[in-house]
Amino acid sequence: MNQVKENNTVKVNYTGKLSDGQVFDSSEGKEPLEFTLGQGQLIPGFEKGLIDMKLKEKKTITIDKEDAYGKINDDLIHEVNKNELPKDMTPEVGMGLVSKSPDGQETNLRVVEVKEESVVIDGNHPLAGKDLIFDLEVVDIKDTEITK
Repeated sequence: MNQVKENNTVKVNYTGKLSDGQVFDSSEGKEPLEFTLGQGQLIPGFEKGLIDMKLKEKKTITIDKEDAYGKINDDLIHEVNKNELPKDMTPEVGMGLVSKSPDGQETNLRVVEVKEESVVIDGNHPLAGKDLIFDLEVVDIKDTEITK
């Protein structure tokens, strides 16, 4: 198995950066990321960037926001009255919150602005609206049998 193909299971060392060079995630100091292509486990641009890479090959890819976490969806940004938050909470910009719907589904939110009587919360992925840069290294390629 010389090149990464659709449905292969691969192990990859990676460093993810924003366009300003800020690192937001890395496998450095950890086990390589292992996953099967085509399973929808990772953002589409990451998988596309690995196709046809060879074992031990290194390269840098740039993923447009559309192939990463998408554009910012303004419908996921809401202003909430502070009295709707738990009484013992002191909201701060960047703080993560979890909202639970009546059916038990959880949504991750983060505080983006704190006002006198309210907070602005954002349900977009923190990397939505951003182009991403990944340094990749393929460390293992396995041919995966698809069973139906």
